[in-house]
Amino acid sequence: MQNRKHILRSASLAALALLAVTTLANSKPALAQMGPGGPPPVTVAKPVVKNIIEMDEFVGRFEASASVDVRARVNGYLDSVNFKDGALVKEGELLFVIDRRPYQAVLNQAQANLNVVQTRLDLARIEFERYERLARSGTAAEATLDARRQALLSAQAEIVGTRAAVETARLNLSFTEIRAQISGRISRKLVSEGNLVRENETLLTTIVAQDPIYFYFDIDERSFLAYQRLSREGAATSNGNGGRALQVAIGLTDEKGFPHKGLLTFADNRLDPATGTMRLRATLENKDLFLQPGLFGRIAVPGSPSYSGILVPDEAILTDLGRRFVYVVEADGSVRQQPVQLGSRTDNYRIVRQGLKGDETVVINGLQRVRMGGGKVTPMPVQLPQVWAGLMALPAPQPPQAAPKQ
Repeated sequence: MQNRKHILRSASLAALALLAVTTLANSKPALAQMGPGGPPPVTVAKPVVKNIIEMDEFVGRFEASASVDVRARVNGYLDSVNFKDGALVKEGELLFVIDRRPYQAVLNQAQANLNVVQTRLDLARIEFERYERLARSGTAAEATLDARRQALLSAQAEIVGTRAAVETARLNLSFTEIRAQISGRISRKLVSEGNLVRENETLLTTIVAQDPIYFYFDIDERSFLAYQRLSREGAATSNGNGGRALQVAIGLTDEKGFPHKGLLTFADNRLDPATGTMRLRATLENKDLFLQPGLFGRIAVPGSPSYSGILVPDEAILTDLGRRFVYVVEADGSVRQQPVQLGSRTDNYRIVRQGLKGDETVVINGLQRVRMGGGKVTPMPVQLPQVWAGLMALPAPQPPQAAPKQ
């Protein structure tokens, strides 16, 4: 029994020794951070103060600035297809050819009828002029002159109708050549050669214009009212009417930021009563045709006039039960919590609406060391860049150098 107690006591002492060693080992980094002669070092900086414009972000979709469904204007059998699927075509370029022979025959017949009617008109005019001279000399009856006049007018009316028939036949013949109505990218052919196409029914292909390209998105009623008030204050308008168009920036789903620039050129004439949203449109240049209709994207729209804002990185902001605050370092190295009210993001910084004046010294890196220092720290000042690139952009805080011995 005594041996068993001795064994248990030895095991307990070994466990306590192991715990003490582990605690000491874990405390070494913290003690090292405290520094040999003072509070722990932290990276601090003044907030960035500069003129900013707050941006509102929405999600939308790209759409073609123009789209055409290519259909035949006459009936007939498709004779040839003169483009490659998915190619870029120019306005007026020949796309399809329908069998021309029946329409060429109709045109020839209409032209022959026109020649016959033209001859009849010439004869009616000659006879009318002859009887008109005879009537003036008193050798022809007025009734005969009236009959010649009626024949001339009838021939003139007939030739008008015949010429219209010729023009119709010529148009139908030209419609056998189906050309591009706009410049853009063409889809695949939907009908192969040898098939019968129906007038105004058979869809042959589609063409979409991609330069410029449109970006449609919806905004909520609250944002729309804010933009309207900005417009009244003389800022750029959200619809491009009655003032200069609002410049916007757009980014694709796989892009960081908003590299594509455009102008807000259209706002619908009413809010959608079902969703309470307003449809807006931005117009972008697309010279390289990289942007495709149907793609989703994110658009940044200026949501405020230019003003002097106070900016801090997100890494400097802490949360405690829903309360946001930053650590402010005083002149004596003491640290206090400063509650802040935050706004949106600009230049990868967070806008501070209330709580800071812009001249405070804020802890940026090493927040976990503030409590370890017992309320005091050794500030290591750095200057924040105009555009925040992240915490790794700051140099690592270095411990204070010891003063040289005299």
